[in-house]
Amino acid sequence: MLEQRLIELRKEFKLGAAQLEALDQQRAQLRDTLLRISGAIQVVEELLSQQAETPASIEAPEASLATAR
Repeated sequence: MLEQRLIELRKEFKLGAAQLEALDQQRAQLRDTLLRISGAIQVVEELLSQQAETPASIEAPEASLATAR
């Protein structure tokens, strides 16, 4: 009876350890994804900031060429 319980507990422990490992991997992947998204946010914010500081005539040279023709 005790031996059977020990077998069950070891089996449960092994399953729990495997689930924990899978969650650790998922957490690491999610952390990496969030870091990439954070970097992309920073780049877009910087581009928007530069765009706001750039005059329209410099921003779209194709438009000024079209009007000069």
